[in-house]
Amino acid sequence: MENKKTPKLVETKIDGKHVSPILPDEVKNYLIDIDGTICDDIPNEEPERMATAELYPDALETLNKWYDDGHIITFFTSRTEEHREVTENWLKRNNFKYHGLLMGKPRGGNYHWIDNHIERATRYTGKFTELTLKQADVQVFEE
Repeated sequence: MENKKTPKLVETKIDGKHVSPILPDEVKNYLIDIDGTICDDIPNEEPERMATAELYPDALETLNKWYDDGHIITFFTSRTEEHREVTENWLKRNNFKYHGLLMGKPRGGNYHWIDNHIERATRYTGKFTELTLKQADVQVFEE
């Protein structure tokens, strides 16, 4: 993992009280899955395959560009802590630039993220391309 400086957080107040700081508007905080998103989809039950996972086209170039553009890259994987070393070695061997690696994401998909900060989701469907805006239905809490 490269040690690039993480963008400075912006202090925020609501009604005169400090709340959790936020990133500047131009910086994205990417949380990126590994298996089935940047490489072969390998289940935790077959860890011997993790070291030789085949990299998906455009994943390295796209993610490293985002990193170089000043965005935060954090891998968020369902791999367990016992898979950390093989995962870090694979990321290093494949020259990924990133800020963090979070292990133990719940398995099974169908994620529904609830947060007090803005969140956006992009489903990987087989190819990294430029991100574009698209209107979509979103579930929200009733006011």
